Amino acid sequence: MTRVIFIGLYSTVYFFFAPHWWVWLFLPVHFVIGPVQGAIINWCGHKYGYVNFPDTNDFSKNVLPIDVITGGEIFQNNHHKHPGRANLAVRMFEIDPTYPAIKILGRLGVIRIARG
Repeated sequence: MTRVIFIGLYSTVYFFFAPHWWVWLFLPVHFVIGPVQGAIINWCGHKYGYVNFPDTNDFSKNVLPIDVITGGEIFQNNHHKHPGRANLAVRMFEIDPTYPAIKILGRLGVIRIARG
């Protein structure tokens, strides 16, 4: 049901803001980009990389070179150890590029960062 709602939302945005007919050709990309990205992130995050927390008892790994491109999404091992943390970087050389944006949105009151 959620996928149907997103298809409706994407289509509505295209209806109001697409400047030309050919822009509608990108609409199918928007329909599948989320599941495809999720599959790539989970596959890379459980196959390649290094482990900070071997006690997670799964095959999750951190893939640092790709992580900068994905916005912190492939700190899988850190995420499996601390799933509720806003900043998924735990070592000095790890940088979670989305964390500064999360802090700014928190300070602006757009989101609320749970302390836990």
